[in-house]
Amino acid sequence: MTEMTINDLLTQEVKSTPHAFYARLRSTEPIIYIEGLDAWLLTTYEDALWLLKDPRFTKDRRKLAELEEHRDETWGTFDLRTLLMVDPPDHTRLRHLVSKAFSPRMIEHQRSHIQQITNDLLDAVQAQGAMDLIADFAYPLPLTVISDLLGIPVADRQQFRGWTQAMVDLTTERQQRTDAIQQFLNYIKILLDEKRAHPDDDLTSGLVQAEENGDQLNENELISMLILLIIAGHETTVNLVGNGTLALLQHPDQLYLLQQDPELLPGAVEELLRYTSPVSLSDERWASEDIEWHGKLIRKGQQVLAALISANADPQHIQAGEILDITRRKNQHLAFGKGIHACLGAPLARLEGQIAFGTLLRRLPKLRLAGDPTHLGWKRNPILRGVTSLPVIF
Repeated sequence: MTEMTINDLLTQEVKSTPHAFYARLRSTEPIIYIEGLDAWLLTTYEDALWLLKDPRFTKDRRKLAELEEHRDETWGTFDLRTLLMVDPPDHTRLRHLVSKAFSPRMIEHQRSHIQQITNDLLDAVQAQGAMDLIADFAYPLPLTVISDLLGIPVADRQQFRGWTQAMVDLTTERQQRTDAIQQFLNYIKILLDEKRAHPDDDLTSGLVQAEENGDQLNENELISMLILLIIAGHETTVNLVGNGTLALLQHPDQLYLLQQDPELLPGAVEELLRYTSPVSLSDERWASEDIEWHGKLIRKGQQVLAALISANADPQHIQAGEILDITRRKNQHLAFGKGIHACLGAPLARLEGQIAFGTLLRRLPKLRLAGDPTHLGWKRNPILRGVTSLPVIF
């Protein structure tokens, strides 16, 4: 395969059984150009790590003036500037202002609260004997957690699903996506005004008041930060819980091991992160200069992505990477990225995963799929990997 389009990454085969597809790419095309994404894709672990750490690849598109005319106008007049879109020193400043709230110690304080949310969600469905694991469990769990952290009123939360799905699903019509983004922006602005007028003990109020060495987040940075925290704070964990449950149900030997020995849970979550890769491609980076790699020329200004799901199964890095093994040791996966842009919310995602899987398997020991897994629908997004629905019975 010497040419690829974005649609090749969105097929049912690649989404549902990705390891064979990416094994072929690693052996034949360690770097390949993706039409439709207008980007180079790196498929080996070594190359992915190189991309994630090499400062010649910028996250800040503004540094490449020739790209400004191609700028995506989906966000309208709003200049979105999240942690994922800036380099140091801006990135260093922004990350420092928010990182305290996501330290392992601060997240551990959330354990009992996350456990209570998990219990409540399962209480609501247990008598039914069946549920859609995504709609009834994997989606509301992280959304409730991040909304509670940010101080978002309960009555406002359900609308987020429609907005974020419109933004991440490539089949969404442009006008529908634009409308969803505008409604999302309007909501965030109202929320910030409310927190300024009536600050509370939540992260949004903290960000509004944040000051580090006399430096505060400006309005644009505040809005961008909240957008990132809301979307990244639940979309990726939905995929972890959904993909992870599906993988365990499709590997009954691993499911049995975990049920018999709950102490395997932390390692099992790491393995499910590696094997199912809830974020299957890295976010965007652009070459700040011409770079030759594996005989291909990456020109200045071209976008480059790493196939994290491929890197996480690369046999040059990990033995039998195409096999799910919850007892695996030395699991140095790239599910959360690497380098200065590594996922800020990794401690929270890990804790949510451990509580979700542990509670699910303890309370629903007879959990099983309600239908043919080959008929499951997958999100139409090349970066995010997750089922849209997962009917289970118990």
